[in-house]
Amino acid sequence: MSEEDIVGRCIGESTPSYVTFISKKMPRVGEYVVIEFDGRKVLGLVTFLVRGNIAISSDIYDPEIIERIKAIEGEDYYIRGVVRILGDVENLEIPKVPPPPGTIIHKATRDILGKIFWNEKTGIKIGRLISHPDVEVYIDANKMISRHLAILAVTGAGKSNTVAIIVDQLLKIGGCVLIFDMHSEYVTARFENGRVNKIRPSLNPRLLSLPELEILMNIPSNAFIQLRYLRKAYSHVKDLMQKNKLKKPLIEEMKLYLQALLESGEDKKSKKLASQDRSAVAAVLNKLDDLTEKYKHIIDEKAADYLNVIHLGEANVIDLGSVDEDFADVIVSHVLRRLLSERKRYKRFREGFPYPIFVVIEEAHILAPGDRTTLSKYWISRIAREGRKFGIGLCLVSQRPKAIDANTLSQVNNMIILKLVEPTDQQHVQKASEVLTKDLMDYLASLNPGEAIVLGMMTKIPALVKIDEFKGKSIGQDIDIVGEWKKALEEEEKKRKDEIVERDEILGCGDW
Repeated sequence: MSEEDIVGRCIGESTPSYVTFISKKMPRVGEYVVIEFDGRKVLGLVTFLVRGNIAISSDIYDPEIIERIKAIEGEDYYIRGVVRILGDVENLEIPKVPPPPGTIIHKATRDILGKIFWNEKTGIKIGRLISHPDVEVYIDANKMISRHLAILAVTGAGKSNTVAIIVDQLLKIGGCVLIFDMHSEYVTARFENGRVNKIRPSLNPRLLSLPELEILMNIPSNAFIQLRYLRKAYSHVKDLMQKNKLKKPLIEEMKLYLQALLESGEDKKSKKLASQDRSAVAAVLNKLDDLTEKYKHIIDEKAADYLNVIHLGEANVIDLGSVDEDFADVIVSHVLRRLLSERKRYKRFREGFPYPIFVVIEEAHILAPGDRTTLSKYWISRIAREGRKFGIGLCLVSQRPKAIDANTLSQVNNMIILKLVEPTDQQHVQKASEVLTKDLMDYLASLNPGEAIVLGMMTKIPALVKIDEFKGKSIGQDIDIVGEWKKALEEEEKKRKDEIVERDEILGCGDW
């Protein structure tokens, strides 16, 4: 071990989890170190640093005194820091005793770190260590998918790039990925390891559940009479479907049933409809009309089951950029409901959706909000709890972590957290996560774009990572507003010149 490799020496009181050290050289926060004691090598992470000068203390208020001290002392200073103990370098077990004071702390070698972050069998590469750029970081794909993932950051910090890198790496190993694309970012992406399978947002009403219809029709949960008659009409058409007697489109059959109620003025039990019942039936009819008009380009009786158009080895992208939040909620919940049902059926009977799938949910704070109920939140939470057993993995992506349902976020055991500045966002994430410690949380605001804290079961130890840059078509980038204005201005100027030339030609012909 050379003198250059020495980071510092342990001082004061240490614990099996944290060690304070003193140094004359400035290490980096996020740098990995090794402490040798009791015949073993223990890996640690520098989590805190402070630089000071004993002679220039905080109770000096005269700048001239500081200048005179500096003239005598020069640039003499000390470095004090804290190392978080990560475990024995061989098996990452936390030691039962702390290192003694005075123990040397030295830099971790590339060989040690390479063994920890390399995963040949189930690993996918996402980037390099910030403090050790020569060390590539691999995460365990099995544990990422089975234990779910959250990618969290402020806008512009690199969420979309991170998603693209992970998706491309999963395609490289033949994975099945489904992306709910809320802003049409991924539909034009070009992945190096697989094609994009763009899926048009459409719904076959024959496959819709009753709660999904209620949302699309905008029937309030307290409109009990309307809900009762909607349920009657829905049960009627489902019964016709089971008997193979459904001759018209499902919504048309529901309308015919409700119209017959209004015309006859009584239900099947020959009970006359009260005025409030007639009003409720008419309201449901109107809302069915509104539904077919509002979503006429999306509601399609011939639309295929989403599960039949999802392809293995491709990035399957459901483009939700053109639909409103209610319709997006219904599509996401519908697909997740069907996926969980069919994966359960496959595991039990070998019939249904035949392979594991990784589902990326953009704008997770909209689909699984903490302050209101959505169908998507219910099914996201169900899959977060049960998906591991049936091969369904979730990836929640959001720039507003504090708005995500805390119960749902707490089910996610892996996180890639890029720059997070808002304290309430940081606290919400830490509260929901068992693996984000305060020392790591304090580092979030200082991350540069593309830098992330990677932690959870998919990595052996927490890592500060520079995420690889996606080489395919750029996604998620800000619009060049000034450039757009300049281009539009040039086009307008050209258009005006063409109009002047055309006018002059016409006038010239008239004079002749």
